[in-house]
Amino acid sequence: MTDAAELRRRTQEFLAAHPPASTARPDFLRARFDAGLAWVHFPEGLGGLGLPRTLQPVVDAELAAAGAPDNDPRRIGIGLGMAAPTILKYGTEEQKRRFLRPLWTGEEVWCQLFSEPGAGSDLAALGTRAVRDGDTWVVDGQKVWTSSAHLARWAILIARTDPEVPKHRGITYFLCDMTDPGVEVRPLRQITGEAEFNEVFLTGVRIPDDRRLGEVGDGWRVAQTTLNNERVAIGGRRLPREGGMIGPAARTWRERPELRTHDLHQRLLTLWVEAEVARLTGERLGQQLAAGHPGPEGAGMKLAFARLNQEISGLEVELRGAEGLLYDDWTMRRPELVDFTGRDAGYRYLRSKGNSIEGGTSEVLLNIVAERVLGLPAEPRTDKDVAWKDLAR
Repeated sequence: MTDAAELRRRTQEFLAAHPPASTARPDFLRARFDAGLAWVHFPEGLGGLGLPRTLQPVVDAELAAAGAPDNDPRRIGIGLGMAAPTILKYGTEEQKRRFLRPLWTGEEVWCQLFSEPGAGSDLAALGTRAVRDGDTWVVDGQKVWTSSAHLARWAILIARTDPEVPKHRGITYFLCDMTDPGVEVRPLRQITGEAEFNEVFLTGVRIPDDRRLGEVGDGWRVAQTTLNNERVAIGGRRLPREGGMIGPAARTWRERPELRTHDLHQRLLTLWVEAEVARLTGERLGQQLAAGHPGPEGAGMKLAFARLNQEISGLEVELRGAEGLLYDDWTMRRPELVDFTGRDAGYRYLRSKGNSIEGGTSEVLLNIVAERVLGLPAEPRTDKDVAWKDLAR
């Protein structure tokens, strides 16, 4: 089966056997995964059919027309966008079969335990230790800026397993059960008043060796798959015209003529065009990804996403004048997802400040674009061949 017509017929047969109106949502999602209609480019038996990624919209259109439930992708974005492709590439067959189905259906939420207080932009300098004890690893350390940790059952985790070698070579990648003893999640309240991020303390957490992803000491290479997918997930999402931040700003302009000035008009036009260019570039990137794996180009998209969000939200606050300074609710909450367009202009303005930090700082991403996309010489590094234990910290 390779063409759209056959895939459409298969989807219609699935809908006939599992009517959305009379099938419980969890049962429908599990059945969809088992039928290979979750992500058609994944292998058979793992939610897919081994087809080109470009055919997924055929399935999605048929399901949407039938009123079928989705898997709430915004709530489980870390699992879908980061954990799943990494598990697919590096996981054992047992790991793939254990984790991918409940990940896709949303029955198990995932988070990402990468950044640390002393290892954010320089992630390879991380200090969380994992020491082998027979068939398990004992993990101690602290992670920070962890989205969804308060909701997650599982985490993708990188930890240092060999301090005697240079920092990039002594890291191993694990799958951590967030319900295990020794895992403590604490909220981090942000400028928005919410605590969607968390800090996570790991104290004597025991992780079986069969939840290691990839080889011992090869965690940095495994993590690159996660990070490349993360940047695409953040900056390369496919949107309709006027999707994202530019939509509310454009609506305010159309609906509130009394707020308009010539200067604001020129700035809005410029940002509208830039947002449309970014949207179309994201479409092109998505088409390129259909033929392979994400590369460093996702860093450029994530850079554009952060800059545009901050400039557009700033313009919207300025356009609204005194109104733009109002804020709807400073109540401390721990939300399940980030809702840029469902809140007011003040929230968008404040929340967008984090866009140039999360998912890789803009400064780091500029280096990635320079070195891996443009082919410019790398910055001089004095620590590449120094054992991690000997680095100044």
